[in-house]
Amino acid sequence: MSGMARFCKTVFPVFGALVLLGLFTSCSPPASDKVQGYAEGEFVYVASPLPGTLKTLNVKRGARVKAGDPLFSLENTPEKAARDEAERRMAQARANLDDARKGKRPSEIESIEAQMKQARAAQTLSEREFARQEKLRHIQGANSEQDLDRARATRDQDSQRVAQLEADLKTARLGSRIDQLVAAEAGQRAQEAVLARAQWDLSQKSQSAPEAGLVFDTLYREGEWVAAGRPIVSLLPPQNIKVRFFVPETKLSAIHPGDSIRVSVDGISGEFSGKVSFISPHAEFTPPVIYSLDNRAKLVFMVEAVFEPETAVKLHPGQPVDVRFGN
Repeated sequence: MSGMARFCKTVFPVFGALVLLGLFTSCSPPASDKVQGYAEGEFVYVASPLPGTLKTLNVKRGARVKAGDPLFSLENTPEKAARDEAERRMAQARANLDDARKGKRPSEIESIEAQMKQARAAQTLSEREFARQEKLRHIQGANSEQDLDRARATRDQDSQRVAQLEADLKTARLGSRIDQLVAAEAGQRAQEAVLARAQWDLSQKSQSAPEAGLVFDTLYREGEWVAAGRPIVSLLPPQNIKVRFFVPETKLSAIHPGDSIRVSVDGISGEFSGKVSFISPHAEFTPPVIYSLDNRAKLVFMVEAVFEPETAVKLHPGQPVDVRFGN
């Protein structure tokens, strides 16, 4: 066999294989519409603003809860005592205000009324005596000027006594003075605020789920002391699950907030549909968690996408995903 024949026999098969490889490659979708990313969760940390011993933990890690389901409760003996004291002080302030609005007791008013009757009877008698002395003064030698003056003074005293008792009776039927009423009302409002604070403190020793979601973790065990504000349960609501992926700078102009994306996950057939919710305004280099020879050390922008809650529950924080965007 000649050299030319051997060359053709060797080169043509290799050339044909390269052509076929090129054809198969051109039929596959371009790699530029597919990027790598991972699922991310924004957790809701539930804590009590007050310290205490963890008395009851109502949930376990991995459980799903609905909004309003009880999560945990702390020892609340001091808060209950403070609430009870505030309630009693509130009752005392209310009673003081009611008493300030009322007049004297019925028996005290009856006593003043009885004195009033006596004073009026005495006034009637003294007026008659004064009138009699007035008539006698015109009869020679029947009375003296001193008798007339004495009768006049007695009449005037009895009249003033009646006026005094009338004023006392009117005052007895009234409440306290206006400044005393204002002070009593202010005292009641102050106790209302103290009671509201005590009730709030007591309510904060037990916490419920603010929204439905997955109990991602429990950070304390029953019997442990929990400092104020330290999270005890971390929740992951489905609407807080999103996907982060990184887009090369050359493709950034093709993506906009609200654009649809498709996400595929290992072990699950089909793709999940989501929408772009955020595009980072800052450039960065490919994070080391994205193992891609094509993107490594190239300038990229982080993009976030969100999903409907029924779709988001199928994703797990930290799970690697493939993201497709564009047509």
